[in-house]
Amino acid sequence: MSQEITIPELGSVGLLRYSWRQLTSMRTALILLLMLGIAAIPGSIVPQRTQNPMKVSEYFKNSPDLSKWMDRFSLFDVYGSPWFSAIYILLFISLIGCVLPRTIEHFHAARALPPATPKNLDRMEHHSSWSPQGNELEIARAWFKAKRFRVLEKDGSISAEKGYMRETGNLFFHLALIFILLGISFSSLFGMRGEAILNVGERFVNTPTSYDSLQFGKLFNQSNLSDFTITVDKFVAKYNIDTNAPEDYTLNVSFAKGDLTKTEKRVIKVNSPLAFGNTNIYLQANGYSPVVTVRDSKGNVAMQGPVPFLPQDANLRSIGAIKVPDADPQIGFVGSFVPTYARSEGNGAISVFPEALDPRLLLSAWIGDLGLDTGVPQSVYRIDTSKMKQVGLKSLKPGETFTYPQGSITFEGYQQWVNLQIVNDPGKNFALLGGIVAILGLLASLFTRRRRIWIRVGKSVEVAGLAKNAAPGLEIEMAQFVAMLKGEK
Repeated sequence: MSQEITIPELGSVGLLRYSWRQLTSMRTALILLLMLGIAAIPGSIVPQRTQNPMKVSEYFKNSPDLSKWMDRFSLFDVYGSPWFSAIYILLFISLIGCVLPRTIEHFHAARALPPATPKNLDRMEHHSSWSPQGNELEIARAWFKAKRFRVLEKDGSISAEKGYMRETGNLFFHLALIFILLGISFSSLFGMRGEAILNVGERFVNTPTSYDSLQFGKLFNQSNLSDFTITVDKFVAKYNIDTNAPEDYTLNVSFAKGDLTKTEKRVIKVNSPLAFGNTNIYLQANGYSPVVTVRDSKGNVAMQGPVPFLPQDANLRSIGAIKVPDADPQIGFVGSFVPTYARSEGNGAISVFPEALDPRLLLSAWIGDLGLDTGVPQSVYRIDTSKMKQVGLKSLKPGETFTYPQGSITFEGYQQWVNLQIVNDPGKNFALLGGIVAILGLLASLFTRRRRIWIRVGKSVEVAGLAKNAAPGLEIEMAQFVAMLKGEK
């Protein structure tokens, strides 16, 4: 007669334990790591609102319905989205729950003595036996000590073990991943990142209104901005005459920090930022700003000064827009600046060298509403001419003037501009430490061999060895050990 088996209910506590074990398994951690990599793909394909808001605006303008759905899934803010944060936090918890218990267990195991010598050594790998000569244990004891083996000596036998550094390196590698995640999350919460384009001679004061783009961490307080000013004194770019490739960029600045009473002369290069505290100032890019003077039909100055243009190729052919909303009527210029002018069939004016040896400013003048009062953000480098009227085209050398019915524009010359990136990254030290520890742990895990060696002296001398995970090299070590015991070398 069969008896029914009653399976007890799991219960809420059991369900929580089961869920925790599943979450903190290495398999789950690997799956979450893979999911995090896949989730980051849209952030590199779709423009992000925090990095390129103008491109996001173009998405909404060109495809409003699709953009609304993309925005619902936070595709324009992937790294701040709830679903990306959920994967990130679950991975963080999974790694901690997986690695910490293993670390505690390994700590106790590393302090324990090796297991006793097995009864049947002849069943082990690399087994050897011979008639005793009387001093094998003493020789083995000295050899194990010199090789830094942990030993257990008992009943005429020695059990030796070495290679725990392999597991230690493996655990340190995974602990380092936690440090890296901590550093990234700390920087994301308490850091900031901003960019500013400065012409040579201009001064930058570290306030939110001075930035061209600015991104705060979710817990960053605006009052935590560092007090400093920086003035661009000189920028020197060196280019290879044969290849036109840049050889060196050198930016000389005047830097004042704190009470702003003491000014220091500092040099910034591409791979050598200006660093103080957790803040780094990087030299990101450079270009040209044509200096123009725009007058209205009565001869009054409506606009004067440098206007940054955006480089389009390695020879710094640049495009830009000169907007004059104070002119009556409003006027805008779609421009192209070439540092070293040349003509190309089919492409018109081009630049053949990035240094300004023969600069030209090519302008197209447009009359009409610039659309600056609509409240819709627009690029400073472009003008929407769909509702404007073109009134002229002109190519200017420095000092020349283009006169049109509604006024004139004079190309006074040019200035160089630099793009500075200001980054406050409080978690970088955690990430750097994690990266170093991860590399060291990986090296230890790859090049350390876990093995055990036993020797028993009785009617005969028996020696055997065992390599964990079939690590290579034990046969050579055993051959040397046996030869030494026999006095062969």
